[in-house]
Amino acid sequence: MILAASNNQTVKPLDSAVDKPRTSLEGYTGDVYSIAWSPNGKTLATGSDDQTVKLWDAATGKLLADLPGHTDSICSVAWSPDGKILASSAGDATLKLWDAATGKMLVNMQGHTGDVRSIAWSPDGKTLASGCTDKTVKLWNAATGKMLASLQGYTEDIYSVAWSPDGKTLASGSRDRTIRLWDAATSTLLASLKGHTGAVYSVAWSPDGKTLASGSGDQTVKLWDTATGKLLASLEGHTGDVYSIAWSPNGKTLASGSGDRTVKLWDVATGKPLSSLRGHTGGVYTVAWSPDGKTLASGSDDRTVKLWDAAAGKEQLR
Repeated sequence: MILAASNNQTVKPLDSAVDKPRTSLEGYTGDVYSIAWSPNGKTLATGSDDQTVKLWDAATGKLLADLPGHTDSICSVAWSPDGKILASSAGDATLKLWDAATGKMLVNMQGHTGDVRSIAWSPDGKTLASGCTDKTVKLWNAATGKMLASLQGYTEDIYSVAWSPDGKTLASGSRDRTIRLWDAATSTLLASLKGHTGAVYSVAWSPDGKTLASGSGDQTVKLWDTATGKLLASLEGHTGDVYSIAWSPNGKTLASGSGDRTVKLWDVATGKPLSSLRGHTGGVYTVAWSPDGKTLASGSDDRTVKLWDAAAGKEQLR
């Protein structure tokens, strides 16, 4: 199994069996901000403040494509469900779609007027959602790049968007301390979940769609019943803003990354912390599980991505 990490503007695939760097993928002239694996695990996409998106062959370390086109820092990269298209968003107020096989830019989506902080594909791959500092969530036809809807009503920046597993509902989190649930088909506001006392930086649906998790500047992770909007639990233990959350594939464990430089793993059933992963020297801005749930990746403003053995609670890289 090949894994990856970023360190001081390089990305290094690793052979997890021997836990040593295989090679160093170099070519960036700025920090690496975003990393995403293709659904089949064969290709690594990375985005940087050098304004480029790069595609790498994870097995060989070969640079497959250098995708220039953005004119500001890349905020997010996300693969389509079938792995054929890569989406990227940036501080230049645009979203771009790339053919993963050829590296050709397919669509340039314009309509936002601020940094596009978060992008997410609908489960069927037909629609892309984006959240922006212009205080709107927009829905886009992924095939044509046409804007389908602009969801408004926020008074502050939007930091995160996430689709429910059935694709019927979109969640968004904002600096205004609320989480909003939208009917994706009608763009109707279904519910506004209030309870955080700080900005909502991250929202994530459980695999079964019954629970929504949110991470906030109030240093908590909260769990919500998506059918009723009821607050189910507040997970406390971080001593800094919670910037990112992610469910394990089996839905039993929640990971959270914080400005306190730690990644915490939580037992969802009990709300109790399982482990606290330490090793970053800066705030942790992103966490993501491998598809098999065995490995957790975390990215930080210390310009590194660390890989952790989720079961053992130990860093895989040394």
